[in-house]
Order: sequence, then structure tokens, then C-alpha cells
Amino acid sequence: MSTATEVNGITRDSLFSDIGLSKGMKQGQFEESLPAEDTIPWQRDLLEQFLRNQLKLAPTMPLIALVLSLTASMWCGFATVSPWLFGVTGCNLIQLYLCKLYFKADRSRDEQREWIGIMAASELMQGMFWVLPLFLFWPGSNSQQGTFLVAAIMAVNALRFLIVSNFMPVLVAGTGIMTIGVALRCIAEFDVVYASLGSMLITLEVFFLFVARQLQETARDMLIYRNQKDLLIRELRQAKDSAEQERNKAEKANAAKSTFLANMSHELRTPLNAILGFSEILQRELFGPLANTAYKDYAGDINNSGRYLLGLINDILDISRIEAGRREIAEEPLNLMEPIEHAQHLLDIHAMEKGISVSLDIADGLPKVVADERAVRQVMINLLTNAIKFTHKGGKVILGASRLPDGSVQISVKDNGPGIPAEEVKQALSAFTRGRLATTKAIDGAGLGLSIVKGIMRLHGGSVDIDSTLGEGTNVMCNFPARRVLSGPRIALQGELARESETQRRLIKLTA
Repeated sequence: MSTATEVNGITRDSLFSDIGLSKGMKQGQFEESLPAEDTIPWQRDLLEQFLRNQLKLAPTMPLIALVLSLTASMWCGFATVSPWLFGVTGCNLIQLYLCKLYFKADRSRDEQREWIGIMAASELMQGMFWVLPLFLFWPGSNSQQGTFLVAAIMAVNALRFLIVSNFMPVLVAGTGIMTIGVALRCIAEFDVVYASLGSMLITLEVFFLFVARQLQETARDMLIYRNQKDLLIRELRQAKDSAEQERNKAEKANAAKSTFLANMSHELRTPLNAILGFSEILQRELFGPLANTAYKDYAGDINNSGRYLLGLINDILDISRIEAGRREIAEEPLNLMEPIEHAQHLLDIHAMEKGISVSLDIADGLPKVVADERAVRQVMINLLTNAIKFTHKGGKVILGASRLPDGSVQISVKDNGPGIPAEEVKQALSAFTRGRLATTKAIDGAGLGLSIVKGIMRLHGGSVDIDSTLGEGTNVMCNFPARRVLSGPRIALQGELARESETQRRLIKLTA
């Protein structure tokens, strides 16, 4: 009985569990759980399977009928057998015609029910024709010929089981009438052997119908599973298409935002430069002393605020160019000590005001890299500014640079400040993102520094990593890939960089 409930190693219980059905859930309840427009009745699929099987095995039934007729004609005569042969062949042709007719148009549910009745009627008629030889060609005394007829009809019955096994209405109509006919003919002989054979055939019919019922349920469950899978795939594709559309919209909106910010930044810088220039003139009293010294202080406040605003606008312009793909880098051999020392010198006064010591940790024999000097300076300034901004008074900041085992070169800024919470490390590199510490302590900034660093390093094919422990400090590491490191034959060119020509610069760039 395991074959009745298992197909290709898949049991009905495991199948229902895979598609979220409990064992007690009825088929109708499952179909109701599906959207009405997507529900495909399993009866239609089983009916179509039967019709296709019938078309594939079309020559089989007429061939068996011909063999039986030729054999029976040896004791009944061909004149007696030929009408039956034409009749059973006609029934088979009618059924084949109906099978082809069904596939010529889409059928509604009501039409499908009608076709189930039509095919069951055609199968019943064919079964009745196959029973007739037991009564028309039955010999008077030769048991061998009678046994041949019984065996032939039961062979046809077994073949119909194979063809119609998954579709019970048609199966019962065809095999049922043939089994009953064979059983009645055997019992009518009033012979113990034939009577036992008839009883056995009825028992086998009941057993095979039970097996067929189990096979139909398994096939039904497989069809339900397939339909549900197709529905899920369709929904996933729709969700994917929708997500793709939303992603395209988001990218267009982001590009529009970057373009707007870039344009606005340019428009704002022009009047802001005038404000800075005139406020500096007033602060320095270039055209004579001011009558009220308070005006000089106000001019200084205007100048400081303007410079802060100019720096913020420059950051917005930088991040906008990077996101819009319009930030270009001028590649040239660069000694990393230069931007590191430049950043230290530029921010040394600011660090001294907070009592923060800034030291260097540069590896010996550090090779040059092919990079944009101005961009790398911006990276170091942004990283050092952040470190000084968030490190407590009396803290320590270390500017480092070293060669990694994989051939890449790393620059880093390490502090012993409060650190970054683990949940904020990933978003720290996003634009306009400020951590909880910056918000609660009202630390100046727009959250653009690290995002600009990330964008610049990405333009160089490098990466940015953050190693932070809450309460102990943060280490921000920028890695230049090995292909940008000048090593091997290219080192010989480093001593001539001061006198190099444009051709040499291009050669170094190509070999970087």
C-alpha cells in the first residue's frame, strides 16, 4: 500500500506539511485559501492527464481488439466477430475524437463538469463493448477458449487501469462494467473454478479501485502543490519587478537630489564668498577703525559662521559630486607622509586647545601610492577632525600608515575617545548620519565626513573599515589596493618624481 500513498519518495503527509496544509484540512478549504482568479481546479488537470494518455496510446485498443477478433473468429467465424470489431473500434474512435475536441478550446468550470460526464459515458460504452465477447464468442464446451476470453478482457481492464488510474469517474465507468461482466459470465458457468475466478476478480477490482483512489489523492496533492508553487513564483516575480521599479525610482530621486545639491552649493558659494570677504575687511579695519568695537566682534562672528557654512557647503558639494559620479581624481605618485603631516599641522592648534596629543606611527620604507593628493589630504583632514572632535580633553590620537601583507597600504586614525556603539558602526559611513553621541552632546557637524572619506576611497578602488569599542576608542582604516602601490621596477622612478615629464606620469599611472 505504500505505492498508493507515495510518489517519487514524496508522501501525502510530507507534501501537505510542505505547502502548509494540516492532515485534517479538506481540499475545498485549501482551494478557498487561494485567490479565486488563480485557483486551477485539480479535476481539470486530472482530466487533461487522462485525455493525453488516451491520445498517446490511441493504437493500443484497436490492436488488441483486432487480435481478439482474429483469435475468436477461429471458432465463431469472422462474420460473427466483425460487427463487434467495428463497434468497439468505432467506440474507440469516438473517444479519441472527443479527446482532441476538448483541447481545441478553453473550457470553463461548468464545461469541465460536462466533459467529465461525457468521457465517463464514452468509457462506459467502450467497456460494454469489451464485455460482449464473453457472451457472443463464449464456446459451448472448450474451457481453454473461455479462459482466453476472460484473460483478454482482464488484460484490457488492466490497460484501462494504467491509462485512467488518476481519474476515478472514468475509471469506475470503464473498468467497473468490465469486471462485473467478467464476474457474471464466470458465475453463469456454474463451475467452482469460474465462480472462484469471478469472486477473485471482484475482490481485485475493489482493491485496485482503492489503490487508484489513493493514487488520485496523491496526484491531486501534487497538482495542488504545483499550482501553489506557480502562484508563489508568480507573486515573487511581481514583487521582484515592483522592487526593481522602486529601486529605479530611488536611484533617479537620489541622482536628482545630488544634482540639486551640487547646483545649490555653487549658487550659495558665490554670495557667501562676498560675505566672508567683507566681514574680514570689517574685522581687520582695512578702511579705517570702526567707531564701535562691538562691530568688529560682530564682523568676526560673521566671518567664523560664514567659514563654517562654507565648509558645510563644500562637504555637500563633495558628497553630491561623488554620488553623481562627477568627482574626478588626478592620479600621481604620492608620498603618504605629505597629506598626513599636512593634516597634523593644519589641526594641531585645534588639538592643543582641547589638550589632545597627536602623534605619528609611520612604518619604515613605506612605498608611494598612485593617488590624488588633494583627495587624500581631504581624507586625513576629515578623519583627524572627527577624532579630535569626539575625543575627550587630554586624549590621544595616532596617525598611522603601514604596508599590509597582501601588498596594500593602509592609513589610519586611531583615538581613545568614547567609541561608537556596535549598532551604529555600519551606518556611520552613510551620508547625513549622526550618532547618538553627536546628537545628545550637540557636537557640530552634518554627518558627511566619513561618507566623503568612503566615496574618495571608493574612487581609488580602496575601502574603509571601522574598528571601534565602546568606551575605549575608534580606529578608522583606509586601504589603498596593491595595484596602486608603487613597488618593483616602479620604485626606480620615485627618485625622479621632481623632474618627471607628463609621459612619465602616464607611464606610472598605466603600470600602477
